Amino acid sequence: MRVTSLAISSARFESADHVAKHSHLASPATSELWAVVLAGGWGVRLRPLTRLVCGDDRPKQYVILTGSRSLLQQTLERAALRVPFDRTVVVSLEAQATHLAAAIRGQAHILLQPEDRGTAVGVLLPAHWIAARAPDATVVFMPSDHLIVEEHAFMDQVAQAAAFVDANPERIVLLGAEPTEPETEYGWIEPRPPLGRADDQPFRAVRRFIEKPSLEVARACLAAGSVWNTFVFVAKARTLVEAGRDTLPQTHHALRGIMQASGRRVRPDAIRRMYAALPNANFSRDVIEHVAPRLAVTTLAGITWCDWGSPRRVIASLARMGLRPAWVDQLTEPAGTGSER
Repeated sequence: MRVTSLAISSARFESADHVAKHSHLASPATSELWAVVLAGGWGVRLRPLTRLVCGDDRPKQYVILTGSRSLLQQTLERAALRVPFDRTVVVSLEAQATHLAAAIRGQAHILLQPEDRGTAVGVLLPAHWIAARAPDATVVFMPSDHLIVEEHAFMDQVAQAAAFVDANPERIVLLGAEPTEPETEYGWIEPRPPLGRADDQPFRAVRRFIEKPSLEVARACLAAGSVWNTFVFVAKARTLVEAGRDTLPQTHHALRGIMQASGRRVRPDAIRRMYAALPNANFSRDVIEHVAPRLAVTTLAGITWCDWGSPRRVIASLARMGLRPAWVDQLTEPAGTGSER
């Protein structure tokens, strides 16, 4: 695996390639589509569960909760159904490099951040990196901690979103999920009239985006026909760079400087100081909420999806699938009803 570390040099983690062994299952790669897998979180809310499962405090994306693959491995193999490894980028942290070395399979690029500066930097850094190498690249961004059961159907819908972006390069397409309750831990997307279709998949404009609303606002969103934000989205890399420029100009200019410095092989400690000076920002709240005219939304159809952000959601999802691992009875957090599509 080409680990593209920040300062941003190149290295490799070598391991067995599970996807290559099962390549007959993959759909054809979507032309010039890139994938960014977001894998820099710490999974603090899920830690009571992951500690039970693996006996330590490793971040949840490196934990095997179902089957034989970690959440990160599942995400990478899902992306590989449509995107080759040489156009796949994993964004994480230097502090997680050991876990990455044990988990990554294939030849994906890795961007290791010196420290966590929030999801806005986690998204915009790879957008800058890809745009510098493939100016017309279309990119799907995928968190590494989601349950998605129908993986082929999901990636087919990602490919349709990519086709819509190729025809409408100014748009950032959000993949939404039909809500089942007034969830306050998800973002909500309020759709507007249709913009068009890609194959049989409809795409709509976005009236507004609301990140993690109050219960009262979430109830109003549910009643109004809004959908949950899955934080899976597709856009041109350059469009994301422009959105970052318009909403977070200080971050935009700092990232440009970091990319230029890394290309000149500036000393790593200098790049670390530049990175530490970056403002901490949230991509949903500080970027997406402010660029509604650029947004489009398509709702996942026939896909079992859940953001595994808490033990409650994990337990509820597994219960819906008829699964009850031994560790469930050892948790102290009530299962609740969860939030799943």
